[in-house]
Amino acid sequence: MDKFYHSVRLDQELCKGCINCIKRCPTQAIRVRNGKALINAKFCIDCGECIRVCPHHAKLAVYDKMDMMKSYRYTVALPAPSLYGQFNNLDDVNIVLNALQMMGFDDVFEVSAAAELVSEATREYLATHEDNLPIISTACPSVVRLIRVRFPNLISHLLPLNPPVEVAALLAAQSAMEKTGYKREEIGIFFISPCPSKVTYVKSPLGTEKSQVDHVLAIKDIYPQLLSRMNAVGEEREDLAISGKIGVSWGRSGGEASGLFTDNYLAADGIENVIRVLEDLEDQKFATLKFVELNACNGGCVGGVLTVENPYVAEVKLKRLRKYMPVARSHMDMQENADKLVSWTTTVQYEPVFSLGDNLMESFARLGQVERLCKRLPGLDCGSCGAPTCKALAEDIVRGQASEKDCVYYLRDSLHKLSEEVSALADDMHVGDKEELQMLRILKEYIQRISNEMSMLDSQEDEGEK
Repeated sequence: MDKFYHSVRLDQELCKGCINCIKRCPTQAIRVRNGKALINAKFCIDCGECIRVCPHHAKLAVYDKMDMMKSYRYTVALPAPSLYGQFNNLDDVNIVLNALQMMGFDDVFEVSAAAELVSEATREYLATHEDNLPIISTACPSVVRLIRVRFPNLISHLLPLNPPVEVAALLAAQSAMEKTGYKREEIGIFFISPCPSKVTYVKSPLGTEKSQVDHVLAIKDIYPQLLSRMNAVGEEREDLAISGKIGVSWGRSGGEASGLFTDNYLAADGIENVIRVLEDLEDQKFATLKFVELNACNGGCVGGVLTVENPYVAEVKLKRLRKYMPVARSHMDMQENADKLVSWTTTVQYEPVFSLGDNLMESFARLGQVERLCKRLPGLDCGSCGAPTCKALAEDIVRGQASEKDCVYYLRDSLHKLSEEVSALADDMHVGDKEELQMLRILKEYIQRISNEMSMLDSQEDEGEK
């Protein structure tokens, strides 16, 4: 599989070439060239931040449609815990689960039930690996990919357990084959996701060779159809719920850590906060922590770009829903070969996508070039060149993907110098060289006019006008 598959794409027809996305991308994967944004696939971690901030809706999430259900003899829906936080006054998850069956799914399996198994396995792992603390959660695919490309020293601290969605898919597929006698390829496992990073995980998983999830649907697509059917679910509904407080809590920030029964944890959400925590972890600033839960989206999974409810409102709804739930309903001893279902089967490797050269010596040499270029550039990080920072532009120049002239300030200074040189040359011309003198004067006026126009652009206070 392509390790650089991505579920975040760009619609160039909608792109206006603004710099909102390049300033917010956590891995500096976006550039603006020739008036259009470009996404560097090697740098992108599919966090969806560009989708969130693009005012022109030019960044899109790629996911599957419900029509794919027709390709299977038997289908199973895997609702994410964050799905429950999208509805008002929900007091029983069975309403949602029964409505999913009314939509056409033959069966449902709660991802929150698998989350309880992962929580139990995590508690056991923490108790037996105290020499490698703190352990970093691997539930958010974007965070794992961020560590893989930008924080290689932290890879050894990753929790080597499958995320709940993968565990749920494994259990759902096994159960469906036992119930129906169908072959695995005749059964479709559909995850209802709050974010595009889960799509990327399914196409190119980390920690396992192949995901058991067949298709990923968006909560925002399912929501209107599901809502209408929820209203038709009566009091005599089937009891399909198999999870409790611990599993449902995974839908919000801090929910995973709360199921570990320890106070020595840190929970951070929002990609900028995640990066700050990872930098502090590299600097070994957290000596007493046992567990670190990180979510790329604000508020946790309820803040994914494929949801419909405000993440903080959804978080309150989840807290209300779990109020009268049992602590947990799924346990490791209830599942045969549970350890094999939960544990990683492959390791996560460092991917040096940010290297400036093909080898160490070349990278060091180019790093020196970058430092020299940074001294010549203004250091304003304005984004007018199409790169998020002056350092990013310098790296692009060293990689052969840009030039110093892309910097409007550098170009302006060059024009000023050229104007002065032309003026000096005109003063040195002999009086008899009238044609050459006239050409130099015209050139000088032209260069001066361009220089003045660029100075006017620099003086604009509104970056939008700029």
